Amino acid sequence: MKYIFGPVASRRFGVSLGVDLSPDKKRCNFDCIYCELDPAKPVESYDNPPSPEEIFEEIKEAVRKYSFDVLTITSNGEPTLYPYLDKLMDMIKPLNYKTLILSNSSTINRPDIQETLKKFDIVKLSLDSADEKTFKKIDRPHKSIKLSDIIEGMKEFRKKYDKELIVEILVVKGINDKEEEFIKLNEVLKDIKPDRVDISTIDRPPAYNVEPVSEERLFELSKLIENQHVFIPTRKKIKTEYESLTKEEILTTLKKRPFSENDVKTLFDEHTQKIFNDLLKENLLEEVWVGGIKFYKAYV
Repeated sequence: MKYIFGPVASRRFGVSLGVDLSPDKKRCNFDCIYCELDPAKPVESYDNPPSPEEIFEEIKEAVRKYSFDVLTITSNGEPTLYPYLDKLMDMIKPLNYKTLILSNSSTINRPDIQETLKKFDIVKLSLDSADEKTFKKIDRPHKSIKLSDIIEGMKEFRKKYDKELIVEILVVKGINDKEEEFIKLNEVLKDIKPDRVDISTIDRPPAYNVEPVSEERLFELSKLIENQHVFIPTRKKIKTEYESLTKEEILTTLKKRPFSENDVKTLFDEHTQKIFNDLLKENLLEEVWVGGIKFYKAYV
C-alpha cells in the first residue's frame, strides 16, 4: 500500500494505523532541526496532491485487513497542507474509527483548518517554544509563519474544540532545554488549556547535527509545567527525588500535577509505590484517561 503504514502499537494511543498523505516526498512548511527526514526548503502548499478517493480506497482495504484502535493522519511533512483533508475526513467518518492527526500547528490560525480539525477525535499539535527566536531556530519555518499566529490560533481552536487536544514539546539539547523556555511555555499552556502535554526528545537520527537531552532533564523541565496532564515516554527507572515519600507528600505532589501510570512506575521507588497503592485502595486518588494514557491525581 502506498499511503498506509502500520498497524503500530503505541503506548500513547493503543494500536494505530497510519495514513501518510505525502509518501513520495517531504512536503512541509517547517524544516525542523530534529526531523528524521532529509533537510528540505519549507513550502507553503502541497504540489501534485493525490485525490481523496485514491487515499480512501487504501484506507478501506486496510480496515478490512487490520485490527487497530486509532486511525492516524500524518504526512512526510505537514498533513494540513493537503488540500483535500476536509473531504477525506468526511469520507472516513462513516467508518466509525477514532481519528487522530499529528500537526506542527503551522496552519492552526486558519478558520478553515480549525473546522477540519474539529472533525478529528484527537488533535495533537506541536509547540516546541513560546519564544519567537527559539522557534525559528528549532523549527525553521517558512518565512510567512509567525509563532504569535500559531499561539493565538491554538487558543482560538481550543475554544471551539471539545474533544482531546494534545500539545507536544520536543526538547533539543542547547536549543529549548533551558528553564526560561519552559516558564514561557507554561504561561502559554495555561491559556491554551490542552487535555495533555507530551514532552519528548530526539529518538531517531535527526536531519541536522543536534542532540537529545536526557530523560532526567525532561522530568526536571516538566516540573515547570503546572496543572497539566504531562506525559514523558520512558521505559527506564529515573533517579529523582520522588523516593520514600509519605502519604501526605504523595497527595501534595499529585494535587500540583497529575502523574501518568508510567510516571508512577519510573519515578516512585518501591516504598512510595506501596503507599501509592494504599491511597488507591482508600479512594483518595482519581483515575483520569487522556488520549489513551491513564493519569492519577489527588482529589482537591
